[in-house]
Amino acid sequence: MSCKRFLLPISSAYQDLDLINCNKSGGGLCRNAFREKFYKEIKNAAVKKIKIRNLRHPHATILLKQGVNPKIISERLGHTDISLTLRIYSHVLPNMQEEGVKNFSKSIFG
Repeated sequence: MSCKRFLLPISSAYQDLDLINCNKSGGGLCRNAFREKFYKEIKNAAVKKIKIRNLRHPHATILLKQGVNPKIISERLGHTDISLTLRIYSHVLPNMQEEGVKNFSKSIFG
């Protein structure tokens, strides 16, 4: 499927939505356009080719470490149940438990 039907005509109506990758009108890229741009940048950077799907795990792990609600991460990953997300990324949670206890102690004892 071509992305052309999703692209807006180039005009003064460009909107800066502060996106890292955008189309010529400033909007988000459709899947195919993003994939093409991603692989082009990988090739230009002369790094080992990876699949976009392989970014899911580091993305979710980083979000968890930043304290993002697991429900939000579950939705971003398209998981139907938050328990699946928690089961897959449970290796991150022990450190979060320790950090939670430290933060709680600081708030009570200063």
